[in-house]
Amino acid sequence: MKTPIDLLIKARWIIPVEPERAVLENHAVAIDKGRIVAISQQSDAESRFEPRDTQKLAHHILIPGLVNLHTHAAMTLLRGIADDIPLEKWLKDHIWPTEAKHVSAQFVHDGTLLACAEMLLGGITCFNDMYFFPEEAARAALKLGMRAAIGLLVLDFPSSYAADADDYLNKSMAARDELKHEALLSFCLAPHSPYTVCDKNFEQILTLAEQCDLPIHLHLHETLQETTDSVLQSGIRPLERLHRLGLPGPGFIAVHSVHLTPEEIALLAQFGCSVAHCPSSNLKLASGIAPIAAMVDKGVNIGLGTDSAASNNRLDLFEEMRLAALLAKGASGNAKIIDAHRALHMATLGGARALGLEEEIGSISEGKAADLCAIRTDDLRLMPCYDPLSLLVYSAGREFVSDVWVAGKKRVGNGRLLDLNETVLINLASLWQNRLRSSDSTL
Repeated sequence: MKTPIDLLIKARWIIPVEPERAVLENHAVAIDKGRIVAISQQSDAESRFEPRDTQKLAHHILIPGLVNLHTHAAMTLLRGIADDIPLEKWLKDHIWPTEAKHVSAQFVHDGTLLACAEMLLGGITCFNDMYFFPEEAARAALKLGMRAAIGLLVLDFPSSYAADADDYLNKSMAARDELKHEALLSFCLAPHSPYTVCDKNFEQILTLAEQCDLPIHLHLHETLQETTDSVLQSGIRPLERLHRLGLPGPGFIAVHSVHLTPEEIALLAQFGCSVAHCPSSNLKLASGIAPIAAMVDKGVNIGLGTDSAASNNRLDLFEEMRLAALLAKGASGNAKIIDAHRALHMATLGGARALGLEEEIGSISEGKAADLCAIRTDDLRLMPCYDPLSLLVYSAGREFVSDVWVAGKKRVGNGRLLDLNETVLINLASLWQNRLRSSDSTL
């Protein structure tokens, strides 16, 4: 007697990420109650299961949903407002003043909703966020059925969200307590950076992280200016300062990590830390090229992030995969250092591991949540196909994503959002564009 299940997906190729470099041809994924129950040959699956729904992907590659390890989703509403400017000037002269005028609960909800739509359409099923009003980001993600690791932002200076570090923590932890039972949500403590958070507040953050078993997600060693200023002010580099405070550990996510010494890379490896590599944002803000080859050589876990649409300007992990691989090859002189499998691993299981979600997502494995992305290959721009894994990383792009599932529920079908009319989002973006433009003649 066949076992009843919710869904059977039959694909031309399945790239499960685990086992390493596996490419399964003419296989099927059996899904029930949002979880993967089996991966097998299509003929075997047909004999074992009685699906309520069957999805045939005759010309597709099926991969795990992509994990965006670092973004500020609501800043999608600021896409393109201050391009071609280095980070410090970009922040101080443009982004922070604009945020001071406009950031509100509604801004965060609407901007995150727009970002979630863009990410889902590009095969991203989970994102790690860092921004104000985290409860609004969470609600927007849930509205579109997307998985999110919500950053509980901490800063020393006031904003429209909170008055000081204690206020940030109190409000953020209250939001976590309200939403922690949502299956698609997890949480991170998100101190912005060493240059915006003092030692006393880092100590409080570490205590909370240990008590609540939360990862710590922060910008670190993004620019040379950051490290130079740290040495001038405290006599030590940012990572050493955090090391003395006891922050590095398996739940420590160092975002950017562009300017690291070999000793600092060894320290990250020693403590089991993760790095959120954001190659497009690092290049666009002229921050530099992260020493990813050296990190890989030392065994540092690496995930990929887009950063915000204000500094990238795309929430596109296909672009980040390709760019991460090419930059590492070019910078190291080693064409094998980031191959196609490792790039895909960084965009999936590497990000999941950094968030402590590797038992739940990041690979197509029995027992894991059915967060999946299908990429069509029946397009002359992708032909011929000799190696589906290579084609995925070096040739395909987000425009070829056809279908996306989160916890077994289809959120994108035939390249279209299924849970929200895209015209609504376009009108929402136009509304905010007009609002920001009317208050700033330079936009």
